[in-house]
Amino acid sequence: MTQDEMKKKVAEAALEYVKSGSIVGVGTGSTANMFIDALATRKDDILGAVASSEATAERLRGHGIPVLDLNEALSKVDSLSVYVDGADEFDAGKNLTKGGGGALTREKIVAAASDSFVCIVDASKRVEYLGAFPLPVEVIPMARELVTDVLRRIGGNPVLREGFITDNGNIIIDVHDLKITDARALEDELNSVPGVVTNGVFSHQGADVVLMGTADGVQTIGN
Repeated sequence: MTQDEMKKKVAEAALEYVKSGSIVGVGTGSTANMFIDALATRKDDILGAVASSEATAERLRGHGIPVLDLNEALSKVDSLSVYVDGADEFDAGKNLTKGGGGALTREKIVAAASDSFVCIVDASKRVEYLGAFPLPVEVIPMARELVTDVLRRIGGNPVLREGFITDNGNIIIDVHDLKITDARALEDELNSVPGVVTNGVFSHQGADVVLMGTADGVQTIGN
């Protein structure tokens, strides 16, 4: 089974977590795109979706799935029923790193507004320690050098993502060479730095369930 075939299988498996008559949160990236394609088969069964990026919103609309602003959605329901998204890495505690596509801030917001987070990945994303994939940090532009200095002091190798601006108008600094043994502590430490909007460690908004595509089919990790 190819990597794309594994992604397609987990994307389809995530439909089991979509409740009829609910509003669904949808992430960003290649695996999330496959979930959107699968969700199109249920579009008449849901009230709509909240997108974590402009790219995701465009793909949802292309399938005829109603896209709601999060504020609008939360005026209709108490919370989103589920958030479905991929990850760059995940560990045994279902902590994640995300943000390879640059949508980490909106992804965290939508995840926080959802009853559960179903993470859909292929087996290559499972790691013993987070950090092999460069950790994205979204930064207000005027704080670039301040944040860069902090990232170096904690042992990282920060690199500006050239030519990239987030949907929020900010920059991304990708931090290489980290070995993240305490995901929650690092998430909190980085978010306390002035100028950091958020970082790509998802521990507070970690996955409730990971659906992992393997050569033998879909493995469910968690509830």
